[in-house]
Amino acid sequence: MSREPILQPPADLPDEERDLRPQHMVEMVGQREVYARLEIAVDAASKRGEPLGHILFDGPPGLGKTTFAMCIPRDLGVAFQIASGAVLAAPKDVIPYLTNAEERSVLFIDEIHRLPKAVEEFLYPAMEDFRIDITLGEGINARTINMQLRPFTVIGATTRTGLLSAPLRDRFQLREHLDFYTVDELAEIVRRNAAKLRVAIEGSAAREIASRSRGTPRLANNRLRWVRDYAQSRADGQITLEVARAALEMLGIDRRGLDPQDRKYLDTIARVFDGGPVGVEAVAHTMNVAPDTLADEVEPFLLRSELVVRTPRGRKLTAAGLEHLGLASPPEGGVQSQATLFR
Repeated sequence: MSREPILQPPADLPDEERDLRPQHMVEMVGQREVYARLEIAVDAASKRGEPLGHILFDGPPGLGKTTFAMCIPRDLGVAFQIASGAVLAAPKDVIPYLTNAEERSVLFIDEIHRLPKAVEEFLYPAMEDFRIDITLGEGINARTINMQLRPFTVIGATTRTGLLSAPLRDRFQLREHLDFYTVDELAEIVRRNAAKLRVAIEGSAAREIASRSRGTPRLANNRLRWVRDYAQSRADGQITLEVARAALEMLGIDRRGLDPQDRKYLDTIARVFDGGPVGVEAVAHTMNVAPDTLADEVEPFLLRSELVVRTPRGRKLTAAGLEHLGLASPPEGGVQSQATLFR
């Protein structure tokens, strides 16, 4: 049987291309509707010589919010600063970023939903009128200085839009939601990044990695790096389909992208709670993990994959979830293994 051709990395790849994050929006794969709208906004702002309107990105982790935020100032040819909502605890913490902002520059605030209310309110005049009010002194000797800022752009990123106050959300002219990637898009990302990592890869191996990456580029890149290490340690350095499968199985990643903790969650509901419904706290205590870990890290992908559903009475395995575990549900309810059903 003929072997699939291996995609070889270019020999003259510069060292800086080892960074897997795209440097410009045109290099990004997927999110084409978001890209098309941002391209228009960036082009129009460049032609007018004005700052870009404030932008808010939301969506699950690992889908490219930070990548978009870092590509936009490069495409505009302007300076940018990076801050985190978690460390901007008081208005005084954000003042240096605002006063140092250059004309038309970009201030990127990651996890913007973690900004305290006092900081949010301090940002309102900065975002709308490009000014801030600074209070000096205390008591009867206090005085307020109105400081004018150079026009700039705020780009916010959040995984939890619902935690943002309505006044802050309304001050963003563009709000873009990033969705999960298709297998074809992730496969293209894997192929490109394999070249940046200077590793040869089969097209089918790239698709295998993509199909087990939950529609998330960050996971695809992490799994590509692991498969690269496995190929260099246990194979000839080239990523074939067989090598990719062996590496991912060693990591405990199955064909649908579930890891050992995901499968333990499904198995606990099936084996201990007869397939559900059951509350997340009961499952968490049985697994000896925190309920927040299940709700934030495990359940989102299982719900999106339709392996589990949330009911008024708790979590319940679907037919697809039972099938993935190799289990069957008898007509009267309850869960039995295939071996038990055919004894």
